[in-house]
Amino acid sequence: MSFLNPHQGRSRTTTQKFFNQVNDIIDWEPIEALLIDNDQSGKKQRGQKAYHPMILLKMQLISVWFHLSDVRTEEFIKDSISFTAFCGLDMEDAVPDHSTLSRFRSALTAKKLDQKIMDEVHRQLTEKAVILQGTAVVDASITTSPLTPKSQPKKMAQDRKEDEREEPELQAEDRDHEKQEEDRPNADHEARWFKKRKKTYYGYKRHIATTEKGLILGVHTVAANEHDSQGLQPLMDGLSVEERKRVLADKGYKSKENDQLLEAMGSESLVMEKGDRNKPLTKPQKERNKAISKERWVVEQTFGGLARWFHGQVTRFKGLEKVHNQPVLESIAYNLKRSPRMMAFMPT
Repeated sequence: MSFLNPHQGRSRTTTQKFFNQVNDIIDWEPIEALLIDNDQSGKKQRGQKAYHPMILLKMQLISVWFHLSDVRTEEFIKDSISFTAFCGLDMEDAVPDHSTLSRFRSALTAKKLDQKIMDEVHRQLTEKAVILQGTAVVDASITTSPLTPKSQPKKMAQDRKEDEREEPELQAEDRDHEKQEEDRPNADHEARWFKKRKKTYYGYKRHIATTEKGLILGVHTVAANEHDSQGLQPLMDGLSVEERKRVLADKGYKSKENDQLLEAMGSESLVMEKGDRNKPLTKPQKERNKAISKERWVVEQTFGGLARWFHGQVTRFKGLEKVHNQPVLESIAYNLKRSPRMMAFMPT
């Protein structure tokens, strides 16, 4: 399903059909109750009557689906009948402005309501057998930040390698960020440098777990210099026993600690083996890795969809907490975008 310009006639039909499908799939009442119970009422400035939180949440989803800034989201909803109807507004109603939308997103993040909403959507899609349990496929991807500091560390974390830097080097990097906060306060000093295939990046690392069909089960965000192996446990802690019966991951997640973790959780470990110069992989290990890679491709397809549809490889926000809000909302939007088509092909 692809979204076209909502101002074109054909696009209005396509977009309205999608919005109707989402409304048919999702019962918004439990989500509305979550928002109201936590006082996410979309307060206006100067004591004016608040906007209903469901209006603001659906505006957030629209901003992700169509890759819009808060300002552009406000403009599109003012100009589009289908957008207005999806948000529960009449054409003559006032549309929340971009500052209200930004404050609402900050409130979601501060109270971790974005994660609770993701969990509720997840529950409903599982109940409808769109999200299938049994297998979790894990991988990580870099989310870059344009808010870079002036300098790079002499030695930075590298892909596929355990952090070889000594503790004094890590502390020196942290001190350098503290110093640069005074010189360059607009930079994102919670992000970190990372090198992959001789190319350097500045930003964060997004770990996700998907089903064997590629729908997103969980997401975990860290600074880009954290080694992949440390991201497995936070992901597994967020999944049910039924969802992690089998866990597939590439060799970046291979460690003694993760082997023990999956064994303790009762999960079948399908983490790819890794060799080194002194101990290359055996033929059975290579064959096992090949078999795992044939199932792992779905998570790479999911990352491709996030990048293609939502430009998820770049963050618009600053600071780990706010940056993490982006993949959570994108995960909700991604699962809802794919669900109508998946349900259309489900046996009746």
